[in-house]
Amino acid sequence: MQAILIVVELLVAVALIVTVLLQRSEGGALGMGGGGSGLGGLFSPRGAADTLTRTTAILAALFFLTCLGLNLLALHGRDEKSFLDSPAPAPANSPPPQKPTGLPGGTGAPAIPTPH
Repeated sequence: MQAILIVVELLVAVALIVTVLLQRSEGGALGMGGGGSGLGGLFSPRGAADTLTRTTAILAALFFLTCLGLNLLALHGRDEKSFLDSPAPAPANSPPPQKPTGLPGGTGAPAIPTPH
């Protein structure tokens, strides 16, 4: 079942790429080469744009559904638990940090001479 969904997803992805590339950009070529047919049929510039937009939406929905289906198949039968369900780990009994002993006095700060 998973192999079939992967093949369907690949076909839908290729078809989606092709339909997006076939659509006319709204940038530089507005109104150029659009033809003058006022019939509003399927192969008029406006009808073709509507058909490609509708096809893109349908293919996008199919792509989304096949992604969800593949995800559900991949997660089927897994016994997953949330980390919120498990008890919190007890803090480790660590000794307090030791003072550095490299300087006189063992405080970690430089020794200040006292006047006599």
